[in-house]
Amino acid sequence: MHIQDLQGVGVTSGLSLAAFIAMCSGALKKPIQSQMVVLGSMSIGGTITKVEELASTLQVCFDAGAKKILLPMASAADIGTVPPELFAKFQISFYQNVEDAVFKALGVE
Repeated sequence: MHIQDLQGVGVTSGLSLAAFIAMCSGALKKPIQSQMVVLGSMSIGGTITKVEELASTLQVCFDAGAKKILLPMASAADIGTVPPELFAKFQISFYQNVEDAVFKALGVE
């Protein structure tokens, strides 16, 4: 996301995956799993992008009380940047695409 997007100026190149999952949750009347954080974003075309600064992001998630993290496979290569003691505090699930993320966030198999 660009600074312009945060200021409400310009066109965003990505969509909030979490917002999309929330819409699916409402449409299906199925709640998102408790204490879950959905990381990653998607392009307008549905391409998943990796999480920037994964270690810092996970620290924020921990500080906020998250127990479960839904992480894009594109971020798997960055796991080595996360201190093991921080990584071990979460139940991590990886997703490949938007549909996979929705199913896992809603606990649907």
